Amino acid sequence: MKSNTLVIAHRGASGYLPEHTLPAKALAYGQGADYLEQDLVATRDDRVIVSHDIHLDRVTDVAVRFPGRVREDGRFYARDLDLEEIRTLNVTERVDAKGNAVFPGRFPAGSGQFRVHTFEEELSMIQGLNTASGRQVGIYPEIKAPAWHHQEGVDLSALTLGILETFGYRARGDNVFLQCFDRDETFRIRSDLQSDLKLIQLIADPSWNESGSDYAAMLTRDGLGDLAGFVDGIGPWLNQLYELQAVDGCPVSTGIAAHAQAAGLAVHPYTFRADALPPGFGDFDALMRFFVEELRVDGLFTDFPDKTAAFLRG
Repeated sequence: MKSNTLVIAHRGASGYLPEHTLPAKALAYGQGADYLEQDLVATRDDRVIVSHDIHLDRVTDVAVRFPGRVREDGRFYARDLDLEEIRTLNVTERVDAKGNAVFPGRFPAGSGQFRVHTFEEELSMIQGLNTASGRQVGIYPEIKAPAWHHQEGVDLSALTLGILETFGYRARGDNVFLQCFDRDETFRIRSDLQSDLKLIQLIADPSWNESGSDYAAMLTRDGLGDLAGFVDGIGPWLNQLYELQAVDGCPVSTGIAAHAQAAGLAVHPYTFRADALPPGFGDFDALMRFFVEELRVDGLFTDFPDKTAAFLRG
C-alpha cells in the first residue's frame, strides 16, 4: 500500500457536519486529514470568505435574510453582501435547486447554528491546532471562478496570496497547495503574480462549464507536459482516471494518472465519498484500494477523512 498518500478533506468536510464550517474543519482535522481544503470567494467589501461557491442560496438562509439581493438569474451572490452581512447568515448542509439535501444521509439540512467564516479565521484555527497538537496539517485553498471575480472588479488570486503571505505561506516547501480550475489563472499565479507556492491545476468534466479551459486537451500527454511547466500537480475528477471494461464491468486505468506522474506531476483526484460511490465499486474500501494500490495516486480529496485515513493505515 502507498502509505504516503495524502488525505485531503474536500471542502474541509468531515462527512458529518455542514461542509466549510469551522466545526466541520476541526472535526476533519481530528479525523486524520493531512490537508484541509478552502473554497475561496470575495465579498462586496473585498474580504475573502470560505464558501462552497460564488452563490450563497444553497448553503445559507440568505434568501430569507436578504431577499432584495437576488440577481436576475434568481441566485444570491457572496459578492453582493458585505462581510458583516454574511456573518448573520446561517449555514446549512448543501441543498439542490428544489431545496432537497444533496446528501440526505448527512447532517439534517436547515438545522443547527453554523456561520460563514473568513480565510484568515480558518488559517488561525488550523495553525492553532497545529501548535496544540504537534501535527502539521496543511491547507489547500481553491481560487473560485477567477474570471467572474475579475469581471466583478476584484483580483481574488492577489487577495489570497496576500493573506497566505501574512500567515507565512510563501515558498514551494510550505505546507500549502493552491489550486484553480481556470488554466489561465493558474498560469497567471505562477507568472504574473510570481507565486512560488505549489500549484495544482484542477480538471473538470467539460460538460460542467467550470471555466473556459480545454480540459480534454489538458489530459493528453502533450497537455500534461504543458502543465508540468508551471504547476506541481493535477486535481482530476476521479471518473477521468478509470473506465469500466465492457466484458465484466471491472475498473481499469485510463492511463492518465501514470502519464501525469511520468511528466513529474502529482495526482490528487476528487471526490471520494462513502455515500456516493462511482460506478464500478461496491464499497468505499474497494474504491480506495483501486486508486491507492492500482493507480497509485498521490492524494485523495475525500468527504470522509476518517474512513480514508483508516484505510491507508491498513
